[in-house]
Amino acid sequence: MLPSLKDKIAQVFDEPGCEHNQGKDEKARKKGCTKQLTPGAAAGGCAFDGAKIALQPIVDVAHLVHGPIACEGNAWDNRHSASSGSQMYRLGFTTDINELDVIYGAEKRLFKAIRQILDEKDPAAVFVYQTCVTGLIGDDIEAVCKRASEKFGKPVIPVNAPGFAGPKNLGNKLGAEALLDYVIGTVEPETTTPYDINIIGEYNLSGELWQVKPLLEALGIRVLSCISGDGRYREVASAHRAKANMMVCSKSMINVATRMQQRWNIPYFEGSFYGISDMSATLREIARLLVEQGADAELKDRTEALIAVEEARAYERIRAYRQRLTGKKVLLITGGVKSWSVVSALQEAGLEVVGTSVKKSTREDREKIKEIMGDDAHMIDDLSPREMYAMLRDAKADIMLSGGRSQFVALKARMPWMDINQERHHAFAGYEGMVTMINEIDKALFNPVWQQVRAPAPWEDTLEAALPA
Repeated sequence: MLPSLKDKIAQVFDEPGCEHNQGKDEKARKKGCTKQLTPGAAAGGCAFDGAKIALQPIVDVAHLVHGPIACEGNAWDNRHSASSGSQMYRLGFTTDINELDVIYGAEKRLFKAIRQILDEKDPAAVFVYQTCVTGLIGDDIEAVCKRASEKFGKPVIPVNAPGFAGPKNLGNKLGAEALLDYVIGTVEPETTTPYDINIIGEYNLSGELWQVKPLLEALGIRVLSCISGDGRYREVASAHRAKANMMVCSKSMINVATRMQQRWNIPYFEGSFYGISDMSATLREIARLLVEQGADAELKDRTEALIAVEEARAYERIRAYRQRLTGKKVLLITGGVKSWSVVSALQEAGLEVVGTSVKKSTREDREKIKEIMGDDAHMIDDLSPREMYAMLRDAKADIMLSGGRSQFVALKARMPWMDINQERHHAFAGYEGMVTMINEIDKALFNPVWQQVRAPAPWEDTLEAALPA
């Protein structure tokens, strides 16, 4: 018998990889770590949105939203996750239910939609997303998906994460649970090597994965599966044969790493691709885990040789920038793994971080911020637009790095701004990405437009002269 949504949420909250969760008593653990959303209070994303964000970067899968068309419209293509092949994930599929479906049920409509997608598009699999309306009227998407999979001979995966279940982060984990329940472990890879790893919680934003893969390939390390950036269904399904897992964003998919460790004894660690020193530390940790799992001991020596070359090259390329950027102050408004990993990269460029938001960060993320920034760690739980504006206006920061929703605060304060979140158009991962990030910050800070917009308008001086004393 499949677990109910309530049971699945309780299972997600019982997370062995979270010290905060394990420090609670059994009653508090069952209660969970976050309050459920109320209607109209889904700012920042709902559970459905989170599940779609987590899974949509699997590029050869058809992502079918079972619900009103507005749910698909709000969630479609909201990240710059790039693909090296199939563009199937860029297509929007929805059952677009209507009033009669709400009254009589929409399971038949869902089954027909799955059949149409398989007939016309022939994807590797179909992922079916439950939404609030279809969840409330009781549509059993698990049963429909099972019947469709048996009839058509293709994997049809139910993702039971209706928006009312909770916030976006819970949806990330419910999406990951769908992979654990129906996908991972269902396919055997054609070949395996002692150098196979999975990268979990990496979404290949603007092609960031492609800046890291060549480094791993130079060491003879194969990315068996990336969950889920530029992912393929068969790769994800065969991920259980990897020798080690790297966790990029524990806030979104820590349950994948911990469950894979429990089921298949695959060790994992959390690392970062941002910044020179963090990238080097990640390569060393991957090499260490693989050697422990049976890889050639010379892998560590090859790793150190590669790091020496890449670090020297990266530091040389940012040397000129450091002279211009040293002492400049940055306000970092982001969350999750970027709240500490980007801090390290900024410090390497000589920049001073005057504040970093931790609204969407885990307890471990906060500890890493303290470790990196020491006594100067200025962690901000929730900064209102008014407070952001005041910090920028009073010159407590020279530039703000944030998501697109905060850019207008910086522009109103006539201060530079750069996108650091998922909508950005530049890849900042790896040694090459570090150089790109510093170059973009330099361009934003020293753009001559800021001198012009801060200067008095030409007519202001004329108006002052014309007014009587």
